[in-house]
Amino acid sequence: MNIIQRFSHMALAFAAITLAIASSAATAQVQGAAPGAAAVPKAAQMAEYRLGAGDVIRISVYQNPDLTLESRIGEAGTISFPLLGSVQIGGLAVSTAEKLIADGLRNGNFVKQPQVSILVSQVRGNQASVLGQVNRPGRFPLEVVDMRLSDLLATAGGIATTGADTVTLVGTREGRPIRRVLDLPLIFRSANRDDDVIVQNGDVLYVERAPMAYIYGEVQRPGPIRVERGMTVMQALATGGGLTLRGTEKGLRIHRKNADGKTQVLQPAMDDALQDSDVVYVRESLF
Repeated sequence: MNIIQRFSHMALAFAAITLAIASSAATAQVQGAAPGAAAVPKAAQMAEYRLGAGDVIRISVYQNPDLTLESRIGEAGTISFPLLGSVQIGGLAVSTAEKLIADGLRNGNFVKQPQVSILVSQVRGNQASVLGQVNRPGRFPLEVVDMRLSDLLATAGGIATTGADTVTLVGTREGRPIRRVLDLPLIFRSANRDDDVIVQNGDVLYVERAPMAYIYGEVQRPGPIRVERGMTVMQALATGGGLTLRGTEKGLRIHRKNADGKTQVLQPAMDDALQDSDVVYVRESLF
């Protein structure tokens, strides 16, 4: 190979290396990282589960089976670990608690290079409550740190047939009490995952009873009916099986409570919207 050929090969190799470095830098800039910096895995950016009082955990130290411990975290957030005594781990992320125990074993010269792992076998410290019109109301453990409102409702067996399609979330965020009314159909229609809020320890989710109206008089099936969104008077009458042969639309009346709590009698049109607690009366035709 002559000098010209060698120079050509060296130039091609240098160009390839330059192109690779430029491509790596561009990728890092697109991802918001500095050129040459290692990309942070998405899983590492996610919050970890924090241990709470009542959680049952299993602690293992690699190649030290005599230090294996299965314990329930006390109400004060502490456990009693061999050689270390009382250790405060309540409120800590799992990895932080592992490091705390490992540091204690290393600094006390009990284990030279301890490798500590913590497995949460029962979640009792982080819980949320679901009340109202659900199939299985009660308190449920938050087994993952990013448990969503829809996940909690599914754990409670879903909304009962008598439940509304809006739910109320009560809890605490950043030390301040919150109260949010959430629209379930909007959550499931939205492409934004953030609309399905993350549930936190101590939250209470309440599902109210669905709005109801009542029909009586000259209809086929008098009684209570569920008021769907945008339901009109005509749709309500259809839900009640329609008018009897003696019923008349001209004799239609709605008894509705106003803001003062007093009942007023209205003569509605068929396309008027029905409201919660309306009482629809169909009179008998005189002819």
